[in-house]
Amino acid sequence: MTLSIASCTTEYADRPLGLDVRKPRLGWKLVSGERGAVQSAYRVVVASSREALDRDEGDLWDSGIVASRQSVNVVYEGIALASGQECHWKVCVRDGKGRASDWSEPALWTMGLLERGDWKAKWIGRKKEAGLEFQPCPYVRKAFKVRSGLRRATAYATALGLYDLRVNGERVSPPFAPGWTDYNVRVQTQAYDLTGLLQEGGNALGAVVGDGWYAGTVGFLGRHVYGERPFFLLQLHLEYEDGSFERVCTDESWRTAKGPIVYSDMIKGEAYDARLEWEDWALPGFDDLAWETPDVRPGYNGLLTGTPEPPIRVTETLRPVSVRRTDSGTYIFDMGQNMVGWTRLRARGPRGAKVTVSHAEMLRPDGSLYLDNLREAVQQEHYTLRGEGEETYEPSFTFHGFRYVEVIGYPGEPGPDDIAGQVVHSDMPVSGKLETSNPMIDKLYANITWGQRGNFLSVPTDCPQRDERLGWTGDAQIFARTASYNMDASRFFNKYVIDMIDCQQPSGAFTDVAPDAGWIRHKNWNTRLNWYAPDNSGWGDAGVIIPWTLYLMYGDVRVLESNYGAMVRWVEYLRSTTDGLVRPGYANYADWLSIGADTPNEVLATAYFAYGTKLLASIAGVLGKREDEAVYGELFGRIAEAFRSAFVGEDGRIFGDTQTVYVLALQFGLLTEEQRAAAVGRLVADIESRGNRLSTGFLGVGYLLPSLTDNGRLDVAYRLLLQEEFPSWMYSIKHGATTIWERWDGWTENGGFQTPSMNSFNHYSLGSVGEWMYRYMAGIEADPSAPGFERAVIRPRPGGDLKRVAAEYETPYGTVASAWSVGADGSFRLQVSVPANASAVVHVPGANPRLSGAADGVEAFGVEAGAARFLIGSGDYVFESAVDGGDYGAGSA
Repeated sequence: MTLSIASCTTEYADRPLGLDVRKPRLGWKLVSGERGAVQSAYRVVVASSREALDRDEGDLWDSGIVASRQSVNVVYEGIALASGQECHWKVCVRDGKGRASDWSEPALWTMGLLERGDWKAKWIGRKKEAGLEFQPCPYVRKAFKVRSGLRRATAYATALGLYDLRVNGERVSPPFAPGWTDYNVRVQTQAYDLTGLLQEGGNALGAVVGDGWYAGTVGFLGRHVYGERPFFLLQLHLEYEDGSFERVCTDESWRTAKGPIVYSDMIKGEAYDARLEWEDWALPGFDDLAWETPDVRPGYNGLLTGTPEPPIRVTETLRPVSVRRTDSGTYIFDMGQNMVGWTRLRARGPRGAKVTVSHAEMLRPDGSLYLDNLREAVQQEHYTLRGEGEETYEPSFTFHGFRYVEVIGYPGEPGPDDIAGQVVHSDMPVSGKLETSNPMIDKLYANITWGQRGNFLSVPTDCPQRDERLGWTGDAQIFARTASYNMDASRFFNKYVIDMIDCQQPSGAFTDVAPDAGWIRHKNWNTRLNWYAPDNSGWGDAGVIIPWTLYLMYGDVRVLESNYGAMVRWVEYLRSTTDGLVRPGYANYADWLSIGADTPNEVLATAYFAYGTKLLASIAGVLGKREDEAVYGELFGRIAEAFRSAFVGEDGRIFGDTQTVYVLALQFGLLTEEQRAAAVGRLVADIESRGNRLSTGFLGVGYLLPSLTDNGRLDVAYRLLLQEEFPSWMYSIKHGATTIWERWDGWTENGGFQTPSMNSFNHYSLGSVGEWMYRYMAGIEADPSAPGFERAVIRPRPGGDLKRVAAEYETPYGTVASAWSVGADGSFRLQVSVPANASAVVHVPGANPRLSGAADGVEAFGVEAGAARFLIGSGDYVFESAVDGGDYGAGSA
């Protein structure tokens, strides 16, 4: 059977609109029923119309037949693309025997407005109303006509703020468009194909505009961080069959008014008065004579760029699992899951009746909502009924983190169907699946994924409930591998890298949060804690670690090329702030929220300096910069030597003597072989002295289990994973957690709730153990020499009490699967699947490893570190061996 083409993507997306990448990257996944199926050649045809594509006419690009296995990140090399360009494409391939596939299904991308001069629209808003702290959301609209013979209609839109775009009454924009960027530098634009929504004759465009991150409250940094009022920008292109062209642009001819959204703020919630609704306001026949002329902003100095990130969407609707009436007459709903988004309310009552919907993650011992940890955030909506039968309401420009919903002032008695939870996050396709024989591990994995869903909303926020919700870089870098296993985070993190670069300082320092949002200038916070530096170790290093992660997981070389200069500036900045290559501080957050252990700042800062330099040397090698590779490789060696000289004693004790100092030194390659053995011994001794418990915080936790596993103590790694006593991952699960908590002691049996000043119950950082679960427990690993899983490494580590683990990961080439089980007799069975045009090195643990069934497409490598190695091509395979009946991985590297 020859190869067939299952799917095609452009810039990691299906049919993206409005790209501003001048040379987009194309990719396709292949399917074959044969083992060892590979692509030997491809031909890509890109055309300016579907008709030309159907004729195999590549008027934009015809690659010709290219002898290559490459099916991921194939760069468009056709003619220069113009603003608004339609690009239809398809691909066919040949397999290893020269047999040709059928053409793929047609794919599409379009270009955005590539030059500032292409924008003819003006920014419009509404003048500020005096005496109001929170302004009502502006409604804007424009009626226009469409002639017969419309061929294509494309709208390009954005806002300084947020917008909800309607076309003839139908909503077309996703929630929270255009996403969060540093508006002082750039704002993202979105493109919409409106061809099927317009009609000959009268039509209408309308939008509701919200404050969002631009003019609303941004974490604890206050309101109006970027600007005082939101503004909207839209340009509609109408192309006709006769070749004529028209534009409809935001300008003075539009109309504006305030409406029922009295205010809407990301942190402070929303008030909505249904009595003020404009019926049919976004339809062409609406009378807007009573509306006002919009306020026109003179201009915008930042960049207008296409949107690389996935849109934010409602991805799931949850129904409450219970509802109860309180003594005060309110109703508390339990959604059964700590989630992020908002609630949809259904009510029927008299005109003017006011219903308040309040949200919280936890309940107090008396059953009331626990609101103390929200700080200045107000997770409430206030809805005033219009009194005309059944009414349905959900907010427009705010979101909350919650499990429990209290409904106050409801007319009558609400039932379970009167409240629904709308789960909202950046819509990244699910890429991973993991199941085990241990229900608590499965619950841990579910909590990790829910933590990601709750905090990946345009940027990787640190918590979704209190007055913070900032894009902390340290949290993001330690979780990036886990995030990429769980979901296709390619586009999400590519955008976040841009956010980090936008706020890199002239010195080369990366900031602690991105977008920066004035964090560096926020002296009330920084001065109070004596945190002046914008370059904290483990946080700023995200500028190198996240691009490297994108390279490993997706084969993304461009993110390394585009940001190489920024990474060099960061490492050189680190070098300039050292004393003999030791960094004396610059780690103000230390190993954030470690438990019963204080890692010295200078140890952590120097270790991360070494690691960033080590990665930079590898990146230089990938890019063919041999001189830089040698320079930074040599620098890493000298930093490691300085680390040993400054911090490692003759007895192997590392200054600080915490689990984290040993974990970082081991994982970053800073020790001699003799010192490694001593470090492992001291690390294990510390863990055992605590009753097989961890003490690591944000930076140490992600490397804790890998360092133990890589150094022969898989048994200890499993003990930590399965530990149920405080502090541990399982402790929160035993006490009802449905997401990862910010801190190990967010709530304890003895102490109750931790300090409300910083106590989130939905925070992904400590969930970075998910990376170990995929890479080590299930054994699905990326090979840096063949990134993006062109060649996977399958190396499961059975251990603990687990009898079965099954995992799948959707790579750029297709699904890689690893499923292992251990029988009562000690027999070990490993099932492996590899997609077409990819391969894998499989490590089978145990004695007498063998392939079950036909051996075609399999090459044995011999034994390494107690496991037999096999090289396999695509297809499905079963391997068998015998393992010990106890702690299977004890003492094995």
